[in-house]
Amino acid sequence: MENAWIAMVMGLLILLASVMSVELGLSVALVEIALGIVAGNLLGLHSTPWIDFLAGFASIVLTFLAGAEVDPDLMREKLKESLMIGGLSFLLPFVGTLAFCYYVAGWTLRASQITGVALSTTSLAVVYAVLVETGLTHAATGSAESL
Repeated sequence: MENAWIAMVMGLLILLASVMSVELGLSVALVEIALGIVAGNLLGLHSTPWIDFLAGFASIVLTFLAGAEVDPDLMREKLKESLMIGGLSFLLPFVGTLAFCYYVAGWTLRASQITGVALSTTSLAVVYAVLVETGLTHAATGSAESL
C-alpha cells in the first residue's frame, strides 16, 4: 500500500509541476526539483527500489540524449572553449557544494565530496533539460556555435 501511495503522490506532484511551469514560465525540471524537496521534507516521501531503478535508467537515457546532441566537428573546432565551459560547469558546483558542506554544515570530508559530486552532476543534467525544453539545443545559443 505504501508504494501505491508514493506513486500517487509523485504522479500528482509531477502533474502539478507541469501546470506550475507553464503558468510561471519556468522550466519543468526546476519546478519538479523544488516540489521534490518539499515532498521529501514535508510529506515524508522516500526512495523505493523501483524509484531507484527508474532514476538509474533515466540517467542513462539522459546521458545518451545529451551525447546525441553533440556535433563532433563543432566540438573539435571549439575544443578549448567546450572543455573550459564543460569543466567549469562541473567543477564550480562541486567545489562550492563541497566547501559549504564541509565548512558551514560541518560534514565529514567524504560526505562533502559525495554531495559535491552528486549536486554538480545533477546541475549538468538540469542545464541540459532546460536547454532541450526551451529549444536552445538547436540554436546557436545552446550549442558550441555561440562560443
